[in-house]
Amino acid sequence: MTMASGTMKPYLHFTPGDILWFDGWVPASTGAMVGTCIGLFLLAIIERWIGACRAVMEVHWAARAEIAYSEKKSESVGLPQANGRTPLLRVRKAPPFIAAHDVARGVMQIAQSALGYAFMLTVMTFQLGFIMSLLVGLGVGEMLFGRFTSAGAHLS
Repeated sequence: MTMASGTMKPYLHFTPGDILWFDGWVPASTGAMVGTCIGLFLLAIIERWIGACRAVMEVHWAARAEIAYSEKKSESVGLPQANGRTPLLRVRKAPPFIAAHDVARGVMQIAQSALGYAFMLTVMTFQLGFIMSLLVGLGVGEMLFGRFTSAGAHLS
């Protein structure tokens, strides 16, 4: 594998030979450029899919947290305390911490953020083929999965 030694062009261009993410990943041929653009297109669709999964899972997790909270509340309602008083109903300010939900939420955020930073670095190459692949992929991904993201609050 040969390492790249080119310079970055500070303007929008279609010429191949830009470094993409790693020093050894320099799509210089037409086939390599097409493959890279297809890969970026698919990664952009995956990014929108992860966003839709997060929205759907947020609805599911909220329902599960409500069930867990109501079960916990029903266990403590009507039980006398040591001083003979029953506990007062308290208003919950935040959803409960449920490790399975919050770890999965964190992993999804890491994946979305990593893809976002990778996309930013791709755009910084000023290679229009890469940029257009990302834009079209994000648009197609939004067409495929956007209804789940925007309707996430209404999926109950």
